[in-house]
Amino acid sequence: MEMTNAPMAKPSAREFDAVGLRSVSVFGSTGSIGCNTVELLSQNPEKFSVDALTAGSNWQLLAKQAVELGASVAVINDESKYKDLKNSLSGTNVEAQAGNDALVEAAKIPSDMVVAAIVGAAGLKPTIEAAKRGAMVALANKECLVSAGDILIKEAEKSGASIIPVDSEHSAIFQVFDFDNPESVAGITLTASGGPFRDFSLTEMQSVTREDALNHPNWDMGAKISIDSATMMNKGLEIIEAFHLFPVGMDEIDVLVHPQSVVHSLVSYVDGSVLAQMGTPDMKTPISCALAWPGRMAVSAQKLSLADVGRLDFMAPDTARFPALGLARSALQIGKSAPTILNAANEVAVMAFLQGKIGFLQIAVVVEGALESMNSCEMGGIDDVLAIDSEARDVAQNVIKNLNFKIKK
Repeated sequence: MEMTNAPMAKPSAREFDAVGLRSVSVFGSTGSIGCNTVELLSQNPEKFSVDALTAGSNWQLLAKQAVELGASVAVINDESKYKDLKNSLSGTNVEAQAGNDALVEAAKIPSDMVVAAIVGAAGLKPTIEAAKRGAMVALANKECLVSAGDILIKEAEKSGASIIPVDSEHSAIFQVFDFDNPESVAGITLTASGGPFRDFSLTEMQSVTREDALNHPNWDMGAKISIDSATMMNKGLEIIEAFHLFPVGMDEIDVLVHPQSVVHSLVSYVDGSVLAQMGTPDMKTPISCALAWPGRMAVSAQKLSLADVGRLDFMAPDTARFPALGLARSALQIGKSAPTILNAANEVAVMAFLQGKIGFLQIAVVVEGALESMNSCEMGGIDDVLAIDSEARDVAQNVIKNLNFKIKK
């Protein structure tokens, strides 16, 4: 597979203007990343103005955020909630909109920065639309790079858009990567907490519950991301993301389990130096790094005390207990639509687990089944991506039905 040339995420950021304001739109403002972003924006009104906020179905919180931040537009993806949103914003200066088309139109609003925090495939079109117009994209949506990485990067290169990662691991690499001299980089290492089951045996993992899997030891995250952390699929997806974000080969991306979640990732250089970005496990730090980039902004996160931490442990991941890592690497090596299939099947499998339809270890089985059932093909644009995504979801559902049949027998 030919390596994609990542856009130098370092360049062409718009500085805060003379008044000190940077205009921002937040896509997915009611989710975990979105709420943290909204909190930071509300604490720094002298630095940011807000153009648009969007949410999936939580119109109450969306309306509250829009009024508090003085947003121009609030978009609810679930059109059945439009009247509720519109009524709640009556008498304010916030315009209510709804539906997928409204999401895409909101991405065309000329905000300096778009925070792309919609979870799932729903975030693809608006994020790519923002990149097309040359915005600074603070990227927290994994699907954009995993399912449509080549397409997003090409659009960013054409328009001069900057892709600034919000994910803590990619933000860490972004902060210490020498973009001016990429040939000096020998490799990058993503760190993983290992999730709640890092010390479990395969036998113990067979009987873990939804509640067990959602109980992450270090991070406070949404349900989907928490399950991905428990299976370590989140790290597999991050390998694919890193391949698109940074000018390194797929064999130069490594993973280490680091239970303390203090070292968020590392960059190794040809002279033997290894640079690490460290901090307490708080998403406000990487979000603030993106919002203020290329500068910094004060955040009320707990400060890191290495004396209190006492020790930092690292170990290689166990791919036998966490097969999602191998599945992700395989999908990246196959290329074309394979990562799209991987991601879609994983979303379906995670939802099935959360609904009690399959066991924890079967999440990877469903993903593997979908990858084996579908041929990887070229994708020319976002419509191709969405078509493959839809087909992969159907295939994953069929795999689940067969698994359930086998279990009952």
